Amino acid sequence: MPSQPPPGEPAPVDGALPEQAIAELSGTPLGAYVHVPFCRTRCGYCDFNTYTPSELTGMSPHDHRSAVLSELELAERVLGEGRPEIGTVFIGGGTPTMLPAAELVGLLTALRERLGLAADAEVTTEANPESVDPAYLEELRAGGFTRISLGMQSVVPHVLATLERTHTPGRGLEAARWAVEAGFEHVSLDLIFGAPGESEADWQASLDAVADAPVDHVSAYSLIVEEGTRLALKVRKGEIAMPDDDALATKYLMTEEFLVGLGFANYETSNWARPGGECRHNLAYWRGANWWGFGPGAHSHLGGVRFWNRRHPRSYAAELAEGRSPAQAREVLGPEDRRIERIMLELRLAEGLPLTVLTPQERGRARQVVSEGLAVRQGDRLVLTLRGRLLADGVVLRLLG
Repeated sequence: MPSQPPPGEPAPVDGALPEQAIAELSGTPLGAYVHVPFCRTRCGYCDFNTYTPSELTGMSPHDHRSAVLSELELAERVLGEGRPEIGTVFIGGGTPTMLPAAELVGLLTALRERLGLAADAEVTTEANPESVDPAYLEELRAGGFTRISLGMQSVVPHVLATLERTHTPGRGLEAARWAVEAGFEHVSLDLIFGAPGESEADWQASLDAVADAPVDHVSAYSLIVEEGTRLALKVRKGEIAMPDDDALATKYLMTEEFLVGLGFANYETSNWARPGGECRHNLAYWRGANWWGFGPGAHSHLGGVRFWNRRHPRSYAAELAEGRSPAQAREVLGPEDRRIERIMLELRLAEGLPLTVLTPQERGRARQVVSEGLAVRQGDRLVLTLRGRLLADGVVLRLLG
């Protein structure tokens, strides 16, 4: 089952934001996330807000698109005429490319017409390699998409089987080549390490595949066993064993060494890019910028206000059909909340965290972290070392005391 959001406080039915939040938007970057919750099957490790056709009987992708268009109208009213243009768009899921290419292009067109799109906007969609072909990718590129993130995960058959992924091992590389031929400016591969039964040789095979792919971005995440998933049930029953922390650390270090050797640089703990290939949309998340999340279960952050939509597509669409905001709840973050979030997020970036964000006591702890080789001071910023990246969450806890 999908993970659950925090309880929060009631969100206004008209979607209104505090005046101060609206005032903060002026002159700042604004992003848009669109959630497409459809998947043909649910992978055993996945706890995202996704639904298979059998779980959404009676609701079509067309119903989803109509609801998102209604939320775009809501955003246009709430944000007002002084809003900045959208600088980055990210369509995620789920499997966005389960929809026809024309549907995704139509969503982008509606966003451009309602909220405005910057001339140099980065427009990304996630994709399952099996759900695209050359003609599909050419239609997306012609419709304004500039970046694609392909969920390859692994090239090893038994690892893909453990993850319950349905694509063939070489399809991710083939899709990457098609995307480049279609004219995409940036192509990313998503990889997962640490699946049960995955050897170091298996992981190296997936890394080797990157060398043969025309990509300028790689995301590599350690598999997390989320409660409520089929994978978690298998682990609890003792049917499969997860690797220990030392094995995961070894694979992370393998990733760093290999990708750096190919000309990539780590710019966020789990993300590497060739120069210019960084994902601007995700950088905005980590830097605490503003974005509106459209679609069931989507989260937004605008001027220090976080709100999240109703998770089930039917209840999401029903609220909008009644002229109400689909937001389930929200949080209005105070200055200390926002400061702590900066520490948690910005320390993950290669550019590091400004020391001015820390209190005097936290700066004292930062000196200790530096003395232990977990971070270095670069000018007025605290930057994690490679060893510190392996222990990033622990470093944050140390700083906050």
